[in-house]
Amino acid sequence: MSRAKSDQCIVERGVGSPPGTSAQHIPRSTAHALCAEYVETAGLDTLLKASPSNLLGIVRYDRSLEESRDFGSCPVVCLDLPQFTGPPLAEVWTSSLSVDYHEAEGTCCAMNDEVLFGAMQSEESAGTLLDIVTCRAYRRLLVQARALGYPHLLRVWNYFSRINAESDGLERYQRFCAGRYQALAEGLMDFPRTLPAGTAVGTMSGPLTIYFLAAREPGMHVENPRQVSAYKYPRVYGPRSPSFARATLRPSISGANLLIAGTASVVGHVSEHIGEPHNQTLEIIRNLNALITHTEQRHRLTRGQWYGQALFKVYIRYPEHFVPVRDILDEQLPSHTQVLYLQAEMCRSELLVEIESILNQEPTIGVSRTVSPTPVSSPTTCDIPA
Repeated sequence: MSRAKSDQCIVERGVGSPPGTSAQHIPRSTAHALCAEYVETAGLDTLLKASPSNLLGIVRYDRSLEESRDFGSCPVVCLDLPQFTGPPLAEVWTSSLSVDYHEAEGTCCAMNDEVLFGAMQSEESAGTLLDIVTCRAYRRLLVQARALGYPHLLRVWNYFSRINAESDGLERYQRFCAGRYQALAEGLMDFPRTLPAGTAVGTMSGPLTIYFLAAREPGMHVENPRQVSAYKYPRVYGPRSPSFARATLRPSISGANLLIAGTASVVGHVSEHIGEPHNQTLEIIRNLNALITHTEQRHRLTRGQWYGQALFKVYIRYPEHFVPVRDILDEQLPSHTQVLYLQAEMCRSELLVEIESILNQEPTIGVSRTVSPTPVSSPTTCDIPA
């Protein structure tokens, strides 16, 4: 598949573009409130020694290593999501701003002047359905974030086992959605307009695990023109709709972050390319391109402003699909993009692949809160920087 096939290229001339392609610049700040990267787990001790006061959170994907290291007060998330290839990686969130830590009622948080990284686990006791467990967890999450001064949810990751299994007449994902909906509808101001970007995938084992980003200032939540907003899904997908936005743009003078939700092969609200991992991956790329272009148009961002190392997390249901999915993304993503491949179950049993991303924007004057779109023609060719 050639890179000349532009409708399949991620962020045509976007992710990884050098700063010189942007028309407007201000000097880059040395203080970054939020930064994420994938780090080899073998190097975590070195990282901790080098910057013990700058860690916001660590996400690990091998639960067998859960108790092997002490990271002090830093929130550490351990998930049973097997990695497909390469040395074991951890997702590490850092800040060059001063970080404080707080733990209360099972919620562990790290925070700086702009953002909060939080993590929690909720066990499912016998006789208690997942919707009840989820609702209680989200209520606790909202209370803690507000109490600490970060009332605006930006991004939430949700992980629990047996996501497609039946539970008392409903799929477990549907029960999760019901519990999340109840807590957010009653506790989130201006619901559903302020819903954060979200991911919900199934782990091999373990309790309901949630980690999240919240902020002192609101983010700008973005929908995808190719997809029905998840919170507007018809009832065929469950008694309560999934409560998340397709992405959240976090503006900051130190460089904005575009936090892209888990994205699947869904057009409108319908799953496409059933049983075809190759075509599902290509459909996801189309969705990601449409979302990024829409974000730029809606918030008056210049394509060349996106810079630096972008992170992509790829969830794949079956091991035999890993190689074809990886081969497509090797062509479509910039060579310096960090990509983590994990085995997981998606929210619909027919979905075989899901991709989420974190994109960073160079500091510019032009990060605007205006919501009126700027006419921008979508290019028909694509040139991803090497």
